[in-house]
Amino acid sequence: MKEKKLFISLILTSVAAIWAGAFISMKGALERLDVNSFLSLRFTMATLFLILLRPSVLKKFNIAFVKKGALLGFFLGSGYIFQSFGLTLTTVSNTGFITGLYVVMTPMIAAFILKKNITRIEWSGVALATFGLALLSFHGFSFGLGEFLVMISALFFALHIVGLGEWSKGLDTYALTVLQLGACALLTFTASLKSGFKFPQDSGVWASIIYTALFATALAFIVQTWAQSFIKASSVAVILAMEVVFAAIFGIWLLSEPLNLRIFLGGILVIASMYLIILLDNRVEKPVGSING
Repeated sequence: MKEKKLFISLILTSVAAIWAGAFISMKGALERLDVNSFLSLRFTMATLFLILLRPSVLKKFNIAFVKKGALLGFFLGSGYIFQSFGLTLTTVSNTGFITGLYVVMTPMIAAFILKKNITRIEWSGVALATFGLALLSFHGFSFGLGEFLVMISALFFALHIVGLGEWSKGLDTYALTVLQLGACALLTFTASLKSGFKFPQDSGVWASIIYTALFATALAFIVQTWAQSFIKASSVAVILAMEVVFAAIFGIWLLSEPLNLRIFLGGILVIASMYLIILLDNRVEKPVGSING
């Protein structure tokens, strides 16, 4: 069992690196193509690719299955819409760090939806993450729009992780992935109609779409959906938080983004809060109370 968990952890870590690479790829592409058109093409391509790879997956759909997949896809698609808009207004490093707050939000949302208790360690993690976010994202006591949009995306990603953790067991991984991505494609295409859907005008944007569709979407979400049928959502969340680390490294290394003490300390505190909740909470025998009071 330990060997299996190690294998899943390594695979999920590679997914986190792929997602961080997507930040770099999308940063330039979103300067030449609007967010919703980009996301619509990304999710449509990923969905069609998976269906063409295994057409028999369509036979597995039923009403109950479609409802679950559509709701998960709504959470996921909304997360990407807010994240991508935020990415156009802030740095890759900030986007990666703030997105990582879904690790803190995941147990909080689970408490509201599933009526689970919140432990003392979880409360401490939330406080630590809040302070880290303040160091990371506040500039002269002002909160930037880009940072705010990315924080909203983190909330939707947390909802997606919680829902996937509840529904992935007993459901077909491949079919559930297709439904999620199909719902994302429909949501982002509908959103793109307001300003007019557009196709890319250069090969660089197409390359970004292909990379994010095949690797950061089709492959990544099959892996995540499969993993969450074996290990709990909070464990998946903390492993995927390595995306934060990879995004910061790629942003500084490839885009020459600045690294100052404030950003460094803020990022460290956010990461520490994630590991505090997941690693130390297992040692707490009795919760201090429910979020519902």
